[in-house]
Amino acid sequence: MKRGLQILLAIMSLIPLSFGIMNMVSGAAQFIPLEQVTAELDSQFRFQSAYYFGLAIIIWWVIPNLERHKTLIRILIGVIFLGGLARVYSYISVGPPPPQMFAGMILELSLPLLLIWLNKIEE
Repeated sequence: MKRGLQILLAIMSLIPLSFGIMNMVSGAAQFIPLEQVTAELDSQFRFQSAYYFGLAIIIWWVIPNLERHKTLIRILIGVIFLGGLARVYSYISVGPPPPQMFAGMILELSLPLLLIWLNKIEE
């Protein structure tokens, strides 16, 4: 049971890792024309992308000892879920995102289901 959750978390950690690296390197110009990118927007976008990278590192750190880091995992899942709710608000306010971002939103909103699995792991 524990091994399955560890593998799933390791695979899922590749998502924030890859987006974090890609977004830190590419900046906001990957989404809007370069001439519309302001220094403030690009700086903030790249800064926040570092959080994705950091999330992957934290996940890797908790994977070996899931049972000892349940509180941290719950917090991480809560924060990611909150990000999914923010995407829902954006969807309602601004309109639908591209398909890959919509898929991310669905994944973020479904992460609390992992808490059921996590709670079955013995300490």
